[in-house]
Amino acid sequence: MTQASTTVKPDAVGVAHTRVEALDKVTGAARYAGEIPFAELAHGWLVLSTVTRGRITSIDEAAVRALPGVLTVLHHGNAPRVKDDVVGALGRPDPIVEVFQHDRVPHAGWPVALVVAETSEQAREAAEALVVTYAQEPHDVAFHAGRPGVYTPPEMETAKGDLDAQLAASAAVVDAAYTTPEQHHTAMEPHAVTVRWHDGRLELFDSNQGSKWVADDLANLFSLDTSAVHVRSEHVGGAFGSKGLRAHHVAAVMAATELQRPVRVVLTRRQVFATTGYRSPTAQRVRLGADADGRLRAFGHEHLNLTSNLREFVEGGAGFGRSMYDADAHHTVNRVVPVDVATPTWMRAPGEAPGSFAVESALDELAERLGIDPIALRVRNEPTVGPVSGLPFSSRNLLGCFEEGARLFGWAERDPRPRVRRDGRWLLGTGTAASTFPSGAAPSTASVTAEADGSFTVRITASDVGTGARTALGLIAAEALEVAPERVRVRIADSDFGNAWVAGGSMGTRSWGWAVMAAARDLRERLPLAAGEIPEDGITATTDTGALIAQLAQKERYAYGAQFAEVAVDVLSGEVRVRRMLGVFAAGRIVNPLTARSQLVGGMTWGISMALHEEAVRDAASGGYVGADFAGYHVAAHADVPAVRAEWIDDPDPDDPVGIKGIGEIGIVGTAAAIANAVWHATGVRHRDLPIRPDRVLLAEARQDGRPDA
Repeated sequence: MTQASTTVKPDAVGVAHTRVEALDKVTGAARYAGEIPFAELAHGWLVLSTVTRGRITSIDEAAVRALPGVLTVLHHGNAPRVKDDVVGALGRPDPIVEVFQHDRVPHAGWPVALVVAETSEQAREAAEALVVTYAQEPHDVAFHAGRPGVYTPPEMETAKGDLDAQLAASAAVVDAAYTTPEQHHTAMEPHAVTVRWHDGRLELFDSNQGSKWVADDLANLFSLDTSAVHVRSEHVGGAFGSKGLRAHHVAAVMAATELQRPVRVVLTRRQVFATTGYRSPTAQRVRLGADADGRLRAFGHEHLNLTSNLREFVEGGAGFGRSMYDADAHHTVNRVVPVDVATPTWMRAPGEAPGSFAVESALDELAERLGIDPIALRVRNEPTVGPVSGLPFSSRNLLGCFEEGARLFGWAERDPRPRVRRDGRWLLGTGTAASTFPSGAAPSTASVTAEADGSFTVRITASDVGTGARTALGLIAAEALEVAPERVRVRIADSDFGNAWVAGGSMGTRSWGWAVMAAARDLRERLPLAAGEIPEDGITATTDTGALIAQLAQKERYAYGAQFAEVAVDVLSGEVRVRRMLGVFAAGRIVNPLTARSQLVGGMTWGISMALHEEAVRDAASGGYVGADFAGYHVAAHADVPAVRAEWIDDPDPDDPVGIKGIGEIGIVGTAAAIANAVWHATGVRHRDLPIRPDRVLLAEARQDGRPDA
């Protein structure tokens, strides 16, 4: 291949492309972590605690070991020891990974044993037959505002000005409490891992959001050299923050080490609920004060989430307003309370999703009291620099999103009066809310190889959790190389490819794309130096973006959006139907419009689910879940999502060579508030607690009618 043959202007970045692995996925050729065939494969089944707090007093393993096919039973009495002070690239792993290390049970669903057998059916039967006895202790799983034990972690509070004084001087004040329930990731693919020792290395075929992240944490946990752990995660059926290192990984490694044969552990849906994290419930208070013209004098947001007694986790919802709205007095604080539950974790748009519900609902209430259009209120409070940080924005086009969204949605025709539009038995309403999510980048390593056959191979430890990352990275490489995308192969999700950011925080494609672009440009500059044909082993350029990212100027970097919703409410049945939704986003340069729209619509669909359906219920007496499955935990289905439209406006990040900002999470932010605001517009009743269930609609109607049974 000569250099002249690479100078084709490609249809790459900005042109819609079908995912490169699409055919494999729809035909079943794509193998997931629980499907890859292995010779002599053994199957593990976790046994979870049936009490919420206490100690294990005995495990009757002898009877289970005698059952057909059973190979071993691992528990705190015989399992290998692991380190208890591991701190990895993303901090300390969930302490649940320190599995089988002691006899304590800190919460319901704590793993107490792993039964391994020749078949999955034998392992399950034996696990369900294992008798574990406990010395039970009183537990506390209650969560609500005002309960004892609440504290403020370090650096979780910001304050400027006198909030109380500015509230007192305001022409209109909103002081309201909002709640969101516990929510779960519910990825289509349950968590699974297959582990084996091969050629002196520990190999994992996993479903995760970052293979290098999982490999390094496992190496630290088992005191292995990082080169001795190899993790691959070729296909992932959804993650949303839950697929990092978990108890089933560690248990499977222990079993594979003992048995010296491959061991697979696949979690049931109930086990996923118990052991892989969730979004904490929140209790929030928002206080807003404004002049008669709508200018904010006071902005206060108090956000409370629960955490476990094992590790502190802060949901961070009070951070939403720190970049969005300025005021003379600005006070935000995130507080936590530890109780006897599993540790929460990141879940799509952590912090911003619940925080936006409270803030954007309160702004709608303020607009109502002032008699100002909700969009006009936001326009009047558009900041010029970061409201708390004082830093300049890298780019900010929130108002452009509202302008385009209002035009597409038909906002100008809206009658602002509540409870005036009807369609037969349905009350109709429309609502809007703002959306934002940070746009970050983390150091990543990528290599690009010019192959002898004229193709190019990209290698990076990225993770495609269903977002189309392979395709996007191939387009970025093709553009930098100036070749057709068909000539670029992308290999990902292999820890041997080096350090790279995880698929999380809406930072994946931006971080990986920067590394891929830099390596591709470096390779392109080197190709003219190669005389004649490319050698058989190719020519490779490798780039680490750590130094490049460190040079970024100190600015506030966010993606933005405007959410619009129309709902219909049947006040006789309490049913709420979303008839249409529109989201318009300023999210930097869009690499692949086809998969980008899918991500944004997916986030907005999750917002519908958050607003109307999702709610994990915990039984106070047992400390465990009620309905920890898809029968009891409701999510939005096709019939709940009739018309969801996502659009975007031009908004490149001038400091990013790829120009992207990230779109994985912003779609869910503000969606629940837009729906709740639309329900108010339809019914004249404000709902401050999610989800907006039929019983809550009926009770609100009864209160509005003054009925004594309400």
